[in-house]
Amino acid sequence: MNKTHFLLLLVPFFLTSCFKSEKQETVSGKTNTISVIIDDQLWYGEVGDSIRNKFASPVLGLTQEEPLFTINQYPARLLEGFVTDSRSIIVVKKAPTDKFEIIRSKTLPHNTFRIYGKSVEDIICSLELNSSQIIKIIHDAEIQKIQEDNSTSLLNKAIIKNKFHINIQIPIGYEYMLHKKKFIWLKKEIISGNTSLLIYQIPLYNFKKKKDVVNAIVKMRDSIGKYIQGREPNTQMITSEAYAPYFSKIMLDNKEAFETKGTWELKNDFMTGPFINYAIIDPTFNRVLVIEGFSYSPSHQERDLMLELEAIIKTVRIDKR
Repeated sequence: MNKTHFLLLLVPFFLTSCFKSEKQETVSGKTNTISVIIDDQLWYGEVGDSIRNKFASPVLGLTQEEPLFTINQYPARLLEGFVTDSRSIIVVKKAPTDKFEIIRSKTLPHNTFRIYGKSVEDIICSLELNSSQIIKIIHDAEIQKIQEDNSTSLLNKAIIKNKFHINIQIPIGYEYMLHKKKFIWLKKEIISGNTSLLIYQIPLYNFKKKKDVVNAIVKMRDSIGKYIQGREPNTQMITSEAYAPYFSKIMLDNKEAFETKGTWELKNDFMTGPFINYAIIDPTFNRVLVIEGFSYSPSHQERDLMLELEAIIKTVRIDKR
């Protein structure tokens, strides 16, 4: 067989390989997991330290220390597209020119972030400048994936819609634990504990006259804690005083909202866990709509549970009159 015939035989093989590589299945990697493609020499030096400080820093508001993301590191010599099924890939390497690039793939879907630098200092500088943006994109992508997965099997919306004039996508598995005139508690049992959702409202005037918003939110959630009781008397849920809540202003459903993250505990008891609370200013219905998620799971990753609750809450859409 001469060289020409040999090459002709190889062409179909290469074409088939190319087509196969283009047709890839949807990424189904683990939640809050990122792949970092980087040479060992950089990974075990200052660059690796910078990556871990940015992307594996402790999550705020949990009762136990957990990293922001679980990081899997792979040597740069491996092909980017075939090394991982992660939805988020960060490629870091030395190169003749500095470059920061975001590649979004709708077909997989995943996001690839390329950070190239002429020196270690240049790479670290790029990480400093761009890590906040990367974290937000990854976080939003994780929220979107959870919402898409949940949307295939949802609770009937009628009860909550009729009571609070909202649409919210709550997946099957949650059960109604308590109904009050302006309060609902839903709960889902998991292997290692449970997660809960609270929906309630207070008059807008009562909230706006408070000067200290953080303190007002803490008092507000402690006041409804009487509905969440332990097995023993006088064991209602309260905001833990051991950890100061983390507070920020955001926009939710195009409305001003206050996001509060912290830990709850049962008074005179040992049960505790994280919570995430959204107080949405809703002038349309002259109220503050509050949606909160909290979990109790001593042996499970609280980080991922809180992300799931956040994803549910952020589907809320308030009716228009």
